[in-house]
Amino acid sequence: MKKLPIHSETFQTLLESYKSWLEVLGYAESTVYNLPNHLREFFYYLEKKGQRDISLITNHTIKDYYKHLSGRTNARRGGGLSKAFLNKHQQALKLFQTYLKEHNVKRRFGVHLKGEKIEQQRIKNVLTQSEIKELFNACDYSHMQEHFRQRDRTILALLYSCGLRRNEAVHVNCSDILFEKGRVYVRKGKNYKERFVPINTHNLQIIEEYMYDGRLDFLRNKETDSLLVSHQGKRMGDKTIALRLEAIIESADNETIKEKGITLHTLRHSIATHLLQNKVPMKSISKFLGHSSLESTQIYTHLAMPSDKLEKSGEYYGVS
Repeated sequence: MKKLPIHSETFQTLLESYKSWLEVLGYAESTVYNLPNHLREFFYYLEKKGQRDISLITNHTIKDYYKHLSGRTNARRGGGLSKAFLNKHQQALKLFQTYLKEHNVKRRFGVHLKGEKIEQQRIKNVLTQSEIKELFNACDYSHMQEHFRQRDRTILALLYSCGLRRNEAVHVNCSDILFEKGRVYVRKGKNYKERFVPINTHNLQIIEEYMYDGRLDFLRNKETDSLLVSHQGKRMGDKTIALRLEAIIESADNETIKEKGITLHTLRHSIATHLLQNKVPMKSISKFLGHSSLESTQIYTHLAMPSDKLEKSGEYYGVS
């Protein structure tokens, strides 16, 4: 996609401005890299159709484009595009719509393309509470060395129990764990918004054991403030965290979990869904997740199916 030729100077300028806008808003590096490439493919599609005027894009244009994507083959692996990949295209266009609105550019289209199949896929991918427990238990043998296993548990505590985004977890420092207050300070939230996330005693203990025991066994750990330290003694990146999640899933040896195609963001989806199932108020969940509006939180109402009930102990929850 990044190699698709775009001839319109307007489209080229929009791509560069869109990317800069994502960077300023503090999106993860992978998002800043990938979403403009998805938008490039949309512009490429428009040029092929002889359309180079943003103001002429309509809902019909968007629907035709998604019909085109649904029939497009995967250039690398063959076959059709995955639901996750289609969702990324949808995200790119949604954010592009927001970008146009903030820059007072006329537009005549909306992006309301959460088709039934895509929504069903998202519901399917959410982990149950029992599956979350399996992942925590799998950290007992996710690595040969104990300090790596302790770090794995901390990764789950941050991404599931605290519901952090991957970029937020990457930037958590040791000083951000407020043990006495039972809170985690999120300094690198979306759109640079800070917040405090509640965390219960069980998960605080997981982090405490890692911070004051396992973390000390990592190379050059005193040279960084980062809570999550890589084996090289640097701040752990999101790609490395994703690899550790894959190792945890592999250790769990549960085919159902493997088939769900779990990502770091799936853990955030899962805690939001579990909170809704536990009848936690929408406003509280929105604040917990760091959403700027209730609209962002309401998507989880589609995911909160009446599956297995949550345990009263709340052992794996980010809230007490």
